[in-house]
Amino acid sequence: SRKTSRSLIILKSSELINMRQFNKEVIYGIYSDEEDLLRAVRNARSKHLEIMDVYTPFPVHGLDQAMGLSESRLHQAGFIYGALGTLTAFLGMSWIFTRDWPIIFGGKPYWPVPSFIPITFELTVLFAAWGMTITFYTICGLWPGVTNPQLDLRTTDDKFCLAFDRADVPEGVAQSFFSETGADEVNSKTI
Repeated sequence: SRKTSRSLIILKSSELINMRQFNKEVIYGIYSDEEDLLRAVRNARSKHLEIMDVYTPFPVHGLDQAMGLSESRLHQAGFIYGALGTLTAFLGMSWIFTRDWPIIFGGKPYWPVPSFIPITFELTVLFAAWGMTITFYTICGLWPGVTNPQLDLRTTDDKFCLAFDRADVPEGVAQSFFSETGADEVNSKTI
């Protein structure tokens, strides 16, 4: 039998960690409403319970702050990629029109900067978009062929899930936490 590695994204202490781990025991609660989930996350943080991850079918406003996650720095990478695209376009066209192939056409000068604007804009957007996409996929481990386990398929439709690693939170503590926060159901799974 051939072993395959699984990549699991876990959010801990305001940072993204890509872990490869087999047979992780997870206990999780299913909630029907995002407000109940937000209250449960705040309650878990106030009790200093280590949240493995939260799964939602759509972005929940305020969840990042409730989990204590810092703002992503992907927009800074996007600016750097965009600046690289701007420099590539502007310097490339400057070299082509002034050194490599200097042609006077239509009475324009060798270095017609206003005519560089459309291509410079296009390469700025192209470099920023591709750079941010590749950076995001690299950080999250979302390449073709990677299979990430799902705790409950209903989290892609209409349910919300709060998960604890059994190594960090004992099952009895997790069960009592889920019952007091109003979880619809509590399950455990090995991923």
